[in-house]
Amino acid sequence: MGALTVVLALLAALCNASASVLQRRAAAEESDSRGGARHAVRWLTRVLQRPHWLAGFGLLILSTVFQAWALAVGSLSVVQPLLASELLFTLVVGSLVFHRRPDLRTWSAFTSLGVGLALFLTAASPSAGRRTASDGSWLTAGGVVLAVVVALVLASRPTRGGPRAALLGLAAAMSFAMTAALLKEVVGRRDQGPAGVFTHWSLWGTAVIGLISFVLLQAAFRAGSLTASQPALTLGDAITSVALGWALFAEHIELGARLVPEIIGILLIGAGSLGLAAAPSVGAAWDTVPHGTSDSHPAQRHQPH
Repeated sequence: MGALTVVLALLAALCNASASVLQRRAAAEESDSRGGARHAVRWLTRVLQRPHWLAGFGLLILSTVFQAWALAVGSLSVVQPLLASELLFTLVVGSLVFHRRPDLRTWSAFTSLGVGLALFLTAASPSAGRRTASDGSWLTAGGVVLAVVVALVLASRPTRGGPRAALLGLAAAMSFAMTAALLKEVVGRRDQGPAGVFTHWSLWGTAVIGLISFVLLQAAFRAGSLTASQPALTLGDAITSVALGWALFAEHIELGARLVPEIIGILLIGAGSLGLAAAPSVGAAWDTVPHGTSDSHPAQRHQPH
């Protein structure tokens, strides 16, 4: 993988992690556990006016620019997994924004997740593949991803707290992976000129799926702690991207003798997930607004969920 691809993907990860923390901060300032579509719309309307949310949205745009650039010079199976570094960036930025230090067990769990994914992808060594995919491949892959995302959203409805945030985070992750794949299709057609790019359905598909991803992301932030949703967001995005890279762009991973480090990487990911579930920070409202720092009016404040 090229150095430029790595740098651009890491910059995208940093911007994305910072955006997640800032938007979760805005969601925590307007936390509201009441159900119903009307309350959800009112909650979202208030959140969208928060300075922290607006700053996060600006960073999301910057992250998209870095991501598109990285996808233009690298493969989907390399760029998206590199965003696993977002896990550690989230802890660093979150510690500054929420003025709370994660405990050692949380740091260890996040590190295990990141190292495990990095080990797996380094051993797998995804190939570059082709720049664009056929419409038939898009129809099949898109149908599978859509079915899984719908199933995750339906499964999240009867749940609350961390499990709901994780399910919605995974649904958002798969949607973001599809958005990245569509974005790669768009940048892969840049040699056809503006007409070839703007007349192809992939550009508009990127916008539509990106909007769905955004809505699912906000729902995950509303549902619960960032420590519950962020692993699902990051790892789900990376793993789905590897699958889409194989299905759409013929990006292959190495097997054979490399299965050993790949399995070790998967075990580290599993250990990190279990450690995170048991970490005190998950139940200790690490990413709620510290007392006295919210800029909302008293009448607008709600108990953290």
